[in-house]
Amino acid sequence: MKTTPKKLSVGVLASGSGTDLQSIIDASEKEMIDAEVVVVISDTKDAFALDRAKTHHIPGFFVDPKGKDRTAHEDEIDAVLRDHQVELVVGAGYMRLLSPTFVKKWQHKLINIHPALLPSFKGTNGQRDTLQYGVKISGCTTHFMDSDMDHGPIILQAAVKVLPDDDRDALAARILAVEHQILPRTVQLFAQKRLLVEGRNVIILPGDSWKKKHKEIPGVLYSEGY
Repeated sequence: MKTTPKKLSVGVLASGSGTDLQSIIDASEKEMIDAEVVVVISDTKDAFALDRAKTHHIPGFFVDPKGKDRTAHEDEIDAVLRDHQVELVVGAGYMRLLSPTFVKKWQHKLINIHPALLPSFKGTNGQRDTLQYGVKISGCTTHFMDSDMDHGPIILQAAVKVLPDDDRDALAARILAVEHQILPRTVQLFAQKRLLVEGRNVIILPGDSWKKKHKEIPGVLYSEGY
């Protein structure tokens, strides 16, 4: 009798609305990825990401950072992740920098998405900074997290044109649509054990291509591995 392979257990850290979280949930429910979100953790009590988790019957936890030092707060997060047997941690709009100790515990099992083409425009408002600098090409990046902000080895990137009449919200919306493609794809690459980290380089081992399986957004340039 053929058995169904176990899905990768994903824990998501989110501080806000959770649209990137939703992209992973949707991809899982559509069986686009061999993974499922088993827990959502937020440092914000009223984060809509927790509502999304509840809607999909996923355990959601508010881990309050107030009145605790960084170590105590992260120990609580770590305990929740381990209680739910998480195999991959995803930062999806998580606005708190993780400590070297936490990163070491989850080394190469901790990924993030950023709305800019790293290493350019790190920080909390990559879209605004992109426009203010006057660049012509922006985009988004998935990467393994380390203890520096938006710094770890890059996995996937996708380039999005900056249009002459763009404001911050218009550019952010177009980038977000692409985030919702490359983040689930990155989770799937991890689930398929196709990511090999060598220093700052992430080698994507041969396998299927989402360019052949799923619709691309016109005008977007996807990096190899998508």
